[in-house]
Amino acid sequence: MRSSTYKNDDFNNRLTSAANAKNALLERFRARPGPDDPAVIARRAAQAEIEAAREVRMAERKAAREAADAARAAERAAEAKAARDARYAARRARKR
Repeated sequence: MRSSTYKNDDFNNRLTSAANAKNALLERFRARPGPDDPAVIARRAAQAEIEAAREVRMAERKAAREAADAARAAERAAEAKAARDARYAARRARKR
């Protein structure tokens, strides 16, 4: 057997309760500030500033990452050249 919260309510009470809830929701929606409200405009401006700052930080991180990658690539190239030179020197030493 299913328990219902409306066990002792009749159908008309449930209908009026649902209509009242719908009207309350509609009134709450209508009471919201419009797009030209100063609070909404200020919030949008603040969000735009945050977004601009975020983009700047992301660009800085990307530039730092690319610089670090170039430094690592140069370091690897130097290590490879040193290893190559060492092999060449060892080969020349064996021939003598």
